[in-house]
Amino acid sequence: MSNTRNTQESQSSQKPQDSQSSSTSNDKQTAQKRPSPMDVLRQARGQLAELTGMEAESVSSFEQTEEGWALEVEVLELERVPDTMSLMASYQVELDAEGQLTGYRRVRRYERGRSDARRSGGR
Repeated sequence: MSNTRNTQESQSSQKPQDSQSSSTSNDKQTAQKRPSPMDVLRQARGQLAELTGMEAESVSSFEQTEEGWALEVEVLELERVPDTMSLMASYQVELDAEGQLTGYRRVRRYERGRSDARRSGGR
């Protein structure tokens, strides 16, 4: 009887360790499924280009959110000569945690050669 009891006690003391190791392996699997920031950037640029037919020139904003990722992508909308007169646009792009595009919208349109207007501050 005491041998059976010792076996049961050792098994019950091993169960928490087994569940800890399985939860650790689950965390590792989740981390492996989650794309790296560079993968997210590549996916966002590719998916936006596929949907709009316009190639992304740069990413001006990139952050992780509770739902996934948020980016602001600069796109050449209309090429003109000289190049400084080409029309550019900023698109706000949202992706889920796996890097799949869930929405986008154009938030600004501007000529390549123009900078943003200065905001009235103290000058």
